[in-house]
Amino acid sequence: MTTLTINKTAPPEWLLAFWKEIDDKTFGKGFDCFVEDATCRLGVAEWNGRETIRESLRAFIDTGFTAHHDVVEYWDGGSIKIFRGIVTMKPDDSSKPTVKPVMTHFFYMDEAEPSKVRSWIGSVGPVQF
Repeated sequence: MTTLTINKTAPPEWLLAFWKEIDDKTFGKGFDCFVEDATCRLGVAEWNGRETIRESLRAFIDTGFTAHHDVVEYWDGGSIKIFRGIVTMKPDDSSKPTVKPVMTHFFYMDEAEPSKVRSWIGSVGPVQF
């Protein structure tokens, strides 16, 4: 069993920069928050490596919508960071409705580089029924 102290705080700049890269569709330096061989389990996706995470998210966003991520709460537990928010997903096709699914993400930090993410596990949705 592991016991952690976890504190609700303002979200760190690295997290805001990461979401901004997705929202702005730039996919640049915001992804530097991940170690090179980071892993991601996002919904049913399984992506291994920072560049695979970056390119897979780019491909997902390129399916026809614009996203905007809002932080609702952020918890810092040292080696684990927890983010809860809402993502507004606006389709490029204006005949389709904008949806705002809830997100919950766990970021496990790297032991050797504690300022970088080793593993990201997240869930979003559902986006529609």
